[in-house]
Amino acid sequence: MPNSDNSSDSAAQLTPDYGKIVKFLLEPLVDDPSSLKVDCELLSSSNKVWVRVAFEQEDKGKVFGRGGRNLKAIQTVLNTSAAETEHQVYLDVYGSSRDDGSGSRGGRSGGSRGRNGDGRRSRSSSSSRRPRSRKPSPQLRSSNDG
Repeated sequence: MPNSDNSSDSAAQLTPDYGKIVKFLLEPLVDDPSSLKVDCELLSSSNKVWVRVAFEQEDKGKVFGRGGRNLKAIQTVLNTSAAETEHQVYLDVYGSSRDDGSGSRGGRSGGSRGRNGDGRRSRSSSSSRRPRSRKPSPQLRSSNDG
């Protein structure tokens, strides 16, 4: 019968491979899977894990998904897999993987440029928008009309 103690050695064996999880989830979304770069850093002293992802700029829309749903789903999978080991997982998304290592950030999974903290889009100045023309309200026909 296997030994089922909860020592730090067994916890190290049970640590999920966060990099492989992210790569598995993102590869179907990118046009060229070889351009996808995933880096994982585990700080054992604080139980924090940073997963950094870089991909081609053309794949940005597919990776983020509508409203960031794809990245939120990946973050949920990472948090669920980290629950047993009590890790805190942070997902960072960087610009194109063709960068020279400067690490230009594309944003974090929790937010997006052009959005307020509550998830609504911030509005630009009203002078750049066309005024809406109101549609006339439909006239109801009475039963007495012919």
